Amino acid sequence: MTTFNFENGNGPVPAHQHSNGGGWVADTATVADTAFIGSDARVFGNAQVSGYARVVGNAWVAGNAKVSDDAWVSDDARVYGNARVTGNAWVAGNAWVTGNARVTGNAQVSGNAFLSDDVEDDDTSEDIFIEMNGKRYKLVEIA
Repeated sequence: MTTFNFENGNGPVPAHQHSNGGGWVADTATVADTAFIGSDARVFGNAQVSGYARVVGNAWVAGNAKVSDDAWVSDDARVYGNARVTGNAWVAGNAWVTGNARVTGNAQVSGNAFLSDDVEDDDTSEDIFIEMNGKRYKLVEIA
């Protein structure tokens, strides 16, 4: 059995290198053959990568996160929790997308952005927040 340490505190776990790109995938995660996982990228936990999605650079997808369609996660980006990245969306740079946050369509989250539906542990609302450069912004829908 092959193992790999994803450096998430769980030590080495059963894993394999993805046939399309060579990146490491935990055996508990699901990655489509059509997806691309770059050699330095990681997919672990119960994460799912499907369609023609790409995870490249030092990026990782973890937890129960899902990346699908033609979406990209690149550079040092992190997608985890129950987050979803779909469509032609990009998460790049040092951006983190977590909680139940969604990045869809042609949206791009990059730089040092932090996108979550729950920035504070005691916040039980459905609000979405973006944190950039130490400031927190609440997203509101404009009809």
